[in-house]
Amino acid sequence: VQLQASGGGLVQAGDSLRLSCAASGLTFSTYVMGWFRQAPGKEREFVSAITWSGGMTYYGDSVQGRFTISRDDAKNTVYLQMNSLKPEDTAVYYCAADLYWNSNYYYGGGMDHWGKGTQVTVSS
Repeated sequence: VQLQASGGGLVQAGDSLRLSCAASGLTFSTYVMGWFRQAPGKEREFVSAITWSGGMTYYGDSVQGRFTISRDDAKNTVYLQMNSLKPEDTAVYYCAADLYWNSNYYYGGGMDHWGKGTQVTVSS
């Protein structure tokens, strides 16, 4: 399984970014897909997850209302639209995949497969 995240960069507070994660080596449509992030000196944090066929979406409290997760099963890709970015959103963002939903996501883990991250830096 390979998960390749892209779209990170340096932006100013209030700007928007869209992250993409291209998946291969798995039956994408059957997986829960998620985004997590880790800032320097902090533990990995749940950002968002989306279930099979996009039926349900979940968000961490700190991004609720600003970030939107979506998926395109035809392209084996999951997206994270990030609006109204804040300096505290600065982190490495990781894409992840899981075959069965579980509540460990909220503790920063619980996924079967993890990709390499993409850096998002928000300047004030």
